[in-house]
Amino acid sequence: MTDQMFRLLERHQKLDVLLRFAQGRRFANPLEIARLKRLKQEFRGRLARLHPPAAVAGSL
Repeated sequence: MTDQMFRLLERHQKLDVLLRFAQGRRFANPLEIARLKRLKQEFRGRLARLHPPAAVAGSL
């Protein structure tokens, strides 16, 4: 695992914790939740671009 991938995974996990915390509040802020979801999705996309899909065994 590269350093960049590790940092992205770490950030993604931190965003997940923040998102759960924000959603669990009694008076949840929908704008904050939407922002955190968008950031989490962005990091998930970056991770997907760094980690290419595994080769399909049947296509070899």
